[in-house]
Formats: sequence, structure tokens, C-alpha cells
Amino acid sequence: MSEPGPAPRRGAETVALARFLPATRAEGPGERTAIWVQGCAIRCPGCFNPHLWSFRGGEQVAPADLVRRVLAAGTEGLTLLGGEPFDQAAPLAEVAIGVRDAGRSVMTFTGYTRSRLTAAVDAGRDDVAALLAATDLLVAGPFEADRIDTKRPWVGSTNQEFVLLSDRFPGLLDGLSGSPDRVEITVDATGRVEVNGWAEVAALDELLAMVGRPPPRRPSAARR
Repeated sequence: MSEPGPAPRRGAETVALARFLPATRAEGPGERTAIWVQGCAIRCPGCFNPHLWSFRGGEQVAPADLVRRVLAAGTEGLTLLGGEPFDQAAPLAEVAIGVRDAGRSVMTFTGYTRSRLTAAVDAGRDDVAALLAATDLLVAGPFEADRIDTKRPWVGSTNQEFVLLSDRFPGLLDGLSGSPDRVEITVDATGRVEVNGWAEVAALDELLAMVGRPPPRRPSAARR
């Protein structure tokens, strides 16, 4: 069976937004704004975010509005997560272009392999090509639960590949093993717990116990 490619949603004019985090240091280099999108055709076994698989739901947001929200956050750049960003590549390419035009960086996580994305571009997927062209740092490959990565930051399994698509992060790949993973836990005024970043399950349970909360049933600490 051939490896599947990104879902062909070229006509989509809005981003299906699952979560917007104005500032984080757990989702890429430096302080970044993070966007989780709703919908994923890959559905990796062991995924921490199965609630983001369905293409139903999410807030429908125009790309220009998302660009304004990202730039208003005042961070160093944008990280796109999911769900699967390349399953809605067209509107996210508009977002990424707007962020890049303002001098900020773009990091994109995908469960598709780099070869699958290249094949999609070769097959005429201009939307996939546009999002790749507007991405500085790509993290590519499905999450594999039996290959947990304990050495590199931001990724969940050792098969996932870091790909520099611009000169924005010189030397980043040389220092990956020395960059620690981070986990951020937020408790809002209503008591709702949100988690992002990466930690093994035991460590995450311990952290949540420290804030007096049970582990969330569906944490947002996805890799990916």
C-alpha cells in the first residue's frame, strides 16, 4: 500500500483552528506563538491528540485574522501543529507567508514524511508547495509509539526528521541533543488544565499532581 499524501483541501478559505497559544517556549526555538489545527488524515497510533483527528469542529478563522493575532503576540515566530497542518495547506500557507513577511520565523510539524510531501508537490499540489516555501523549519514524519525520542527536543519519536528549509536557524541541528524538552501547564480561572510541550507519561502525571489536578484525558501536549 502506498504512503498517503496530504488531504486535498485546496478550496478551503479558512483555517480550522483548535487552539491558539499566544506565547510558549515549549514548541520550538525561542519564544513562539503556537497554532493547533483541527483535522488529521494520518491518525498515528498512540497520538496524544486524537481529539484533533476529526475534520469537524474547530473555529473557522480567516488567514488574515490569524496573521494579525500572531503578530500581536509579539513573539519570535509561529509554530504550526495539529491535527495535521498539511491537510489544510492552502490557508495555512497564507498565514505562514504573512508571518514571514513581518520578519518572524515559521516552524511546521507534519506527520507526512518529507518524501511524501515532495511527491505531492511533484503531483501538482501547489498548496503543499506554498506551505513548504513559507516554512523555515520542518519536522516531518509520523509519530511512532515504539520509537520514543528522549534526546531531541520537540519531537516524539526517533524517526521524525528535522529539515531546515531556510537559513533562519543556522547551527540548530548541531545543538539539538543539548536542547531540553519543556512542558508548560496552564490552569485558567475556571480550573481548566491545558498542557503543551513534551514529556513522558510518568513525568507528565507527576507534574500534574504537583498542581493538584488529575491528568487530562486528552492532553494538548502532543507529539505529533
